[in-house]
Amino acid sequence: MKSAGKTASRPGNSVGRAVERIRDLMRRDAGVDGDAQRLGQLAWLLFLKVADERGVSALPASLRWRAWASRTPTEGATSSSLTGDALLAFVDEQLLPGLRTLPGDGLAAVVRAVFADVSNVMRSGTLLRQVLTELDAVALAPGEHEIGDVYERVLSDLQNAGNAGEFYTPRALTRFLVARVDPRAGETVLDPACGTGGFLTAAHEHAPGVVLRGVEKKPLPYLLAVTNLLLHGEDAGGRIERGNALDRSSPPAALASKVDVLLSNPPFGGMEEDVPTDSTTPTHLRSRDTADRFVLLAIEQLAPGGRAALVLPDGFLFGGGSKARLKKKLLEECSLHTIVRLPKGVFHPYTSIKTNLLFFTKGEATRDVWFYEHVPARGRRSYSRTRPLTLEELAPVTAFWDARVESERAWKVSHEELAARGYDLDLTPPQVRGEVEEDVPALLAAYEEARATTARLHRELQEELRSALERR
Repeated sequence: MKSAGKTASRPGNSVGRAVERIRDLMRRDAGVDGDAQRLGQLAWLLFLKVADERGVSALPASLRWRAWASRTPTEGATSSSLTGDALLAFVDEQLLPGLRTLPGDGLAAVVRAVFADVSNVMRSGTLLRQVLTELDAVALAPGEHEIGDVYERVLSDLQNAGNAGEFYTPRALTRFLVARVDPRAGETVLDPACGTGGFLTAAHEHAPGVVLRGVEKKPLPYLLAVTNLLLHGEDAGGRIERGNALDRSSPPAALASKVDVLLSNPPFGGMEEDVPTDSTTPTHLRSRDTADRFVLLAIEQLAPGGRAALVLPDGFLFGGGSKARLKKKLLEECSLHTIVRLPKGVFHPYTSIKTNLLFFTKGEATRDVWFYEHVPARGRRSYSRTRPLTLEELAPVTAFWDARVESERAWKVSHEELAARGYDLDLTPPQVRGEVEEDVPALLAAYEEARATTARLHRELQEELRSALERR
């Protein structure tokens, strides 16, 4: 899709600085209650700006950004000077209702889905006009993931961020995973929990000829994902679908066929609804844990020879029961060739849970699993929002990937050994495990000594209490 309309901006103006000014304006509006509403309002305004700049023909002229929001005079744009009550009336009575009922298929259907849950929360038309002016001056360049930056910038300030397992992949990890899986032109790439579309846009940048599919359950990330693809010049019609990829009773159309590549950071730490009794999922693999269910979905959704990369919590690696049975299925039906273990802080502030990158290929059983333990760069103990993981810091992992040589951070374990461990994948480097094993006798001896000391003190206390009572 070719870009249409203006793309110029004030020199040096950026999304980050504009967001700060816009948030300050929205804080003064009586109708906006907290960053969650500020983010939602900003998201649908961004969509309309990007849709106009990318020439989305599904929008009628009267509803396009340039016709009512832009201060730049354009032919036939009689409402661009709207402000105050007149602006609010237009947005509430014409713009949003018109977008929710837009006729047609393709992109028109996408716009209807995007605006089905959208509302204008601002109550001051004067402040809304100032917000529009700030946003209008920003040039949104593809390839810079600025839409995701907007989302993360505001979400990171929400007090309850991450409570439902909802957090987003650092750009360094997104690019690293895409490069390792290496999608190629003509291949279909799926993210069944696509969030703001980071993996899909990164795959498009890596290989512009890939076919993108995405599913997103929540309305706000879905809106931002569609905007993100539009920003990259992608036709979002049929690419990203609003729905729940784990809903077996009514699966999204994006899951109708197998895919060549699956990339995802599925939500974890939350629980899905109980699996229906008529589910096609075998009883021994059923789980309410979202991470488990996305792993099973990935196994089933890949075509023979298909490659996957997933971000998963430590709990998946060491979990037993249905998790162990799922890992057994994974190792028997796929080649789980690599697990990269990440330190704490990679997903700060959304969660402090340690995470792992799992890479596997469908169609051949696992022989050996290579483990690599990534550690922060020298002088750093962990990552944070102000000191995030960078792509440069992942260079040692890339070097390991190409060489596959054992070291103090890299080691491999056979399928047979993992099966003997009950499919416990929570492994540390061999030398660390050896140090722990050597310390076991000493630890047991110390424990027995402490227990004996506690018992002796307990007896002495009983004697003291008995003597005290007898003296009374």
